[in-house]
Amino acid sequence: MVDIAILGHGVVGSGVVEVLSGNRQSIEKKAGDSIRIKYILDRREFPQSPYADRFVKDFDVIRDDDSVSVVVEVLGGVEPAFTFVRECLSRGKSVVTSNKELVAEKGAELLALAARNHCNFFFEASVGGGIPIIKPLHLCLGANEIHEIGGILNGTTNFILTKMFREGMAFDQALALAQQLGYAERDPSADVDGHDACRKVCILASLAFGRHVYPRQVFTQGIRDITPADVAYASQWGGVIKLIGRCRRLPDGKVLAMVSPAFIRRDSQLAGVDDVFNGILVRGSATGDVVFYGKGAGKLPTASAVVSDVIDAIQASDTVATLQWQDAGPEEVLAPFGSYPVTAYLRLEGEDALVKARVLFGEIRQLVSENSGETALITPEMTEEELAAKVRALEENDIRVLGLIRVLDY
Repeated sequence: MVDIAILGHGVVGSGVVEVLSGNRQSIEKKAGDSIRIKYILDRREFPQSPYADRFVKDFDVIRDDDSVSVVVEVLGGVEPAFTFVRECLSRGKSVVTSNKELVAEKGAELLALAARNHCNFFFEASVGGGIPIIKPLHLCLGANEIHEIGGILNGTTNFILTKMFREGMAFDQALALAQQLGYAERDPSADVDGHDACRKVCILASLAFGRHVYPRQVFTQGIRDITPADVAYASQWGGVIKLIGRCRRLPDGKVLAMVSPAFIRRDSQLAGVDDVFNGILVRGSATGDVVFYGKGAGKLPTASAVVSDVIDAIQASDTVATLQWQDAGPEEVLAPFGSYPVTAYLRLEGEDALVKARVLFGEIRQLVSENSGETALITPEMTEEELAAKVRALEENDIRVLGLIRVLDY
């Protein structure tokens, strides 16, 4: 029998208990052993739970019990999760987590600690919820050199943008609906400002390219400034707007990584990923483009991925060698942001805006104005540094930049 402990009994933690209980027979058959939930760590009381006698408030009980070989961490946040996970791995207990913030900030350190103690640190649920992406990257696509990963990594922002396109809602109206339906938190900053997607793309970049990419190093822009006018111009251009997290290995070995809203063509594999669904495109040297699609969050989809990792942790005889990356400084990993290639949509207001834009940018594609007094255009490709300089030049020439959205080829 394998004894496990669960740190946290919130949405995901209770889902893990539900999945383990409801699918016990098939899970234990796959694991090759019976599984007992020995402890559940939570500050609250759950007297109505069939596992009421398993709840503890003191983490030390779990840490010091040598019979517990697998610990599930679903507390969220960096602390106390990091301290708890570090102590478990130091004792040789494998840890499974859905905590994207923990993995994005501390992944390299915790993976190295797991290897030193011949156990595992698994985190399938940290990026795509119920969508398998971590194991495919380091195992199923192991024969490939991964060139690029790009995708819709946050269901809340995708729901908001879908409502703006389908029903003509303004951002605030679509956000209010998302909150009403339980898709957005009361404080939606982590989602709508891009931080959630940034953490996920950092995990994917670290795994794909072998060196830790930290969220604080990555340019991140959310969707608060997207307007119905931007939506109309995107549609006229022949596409949609999505919040895209992406990372790419450049020819010199450095990595491009960023999160931003983007125009993508209507015939793109990602353009049809709507509502709360996620879509992750992986470009491999042998496979070409592969897309992973599904619900990126939710109680049971996320719990499903966690339990899958529990099975793998039980089956593993030692540390899984392919699930590793190295720590590194930003200058070793990321290319300078100003060097990134970019094509952009600009929405401008001011006298002779089109003339001034043509002088600065040269060949442009003009879009038909949705509002009087506005000019909208697509720039040629240049670097982010060049784009920023030209935008400053427009503003210095009394042109107001109402919108700037990158244009991507996915």
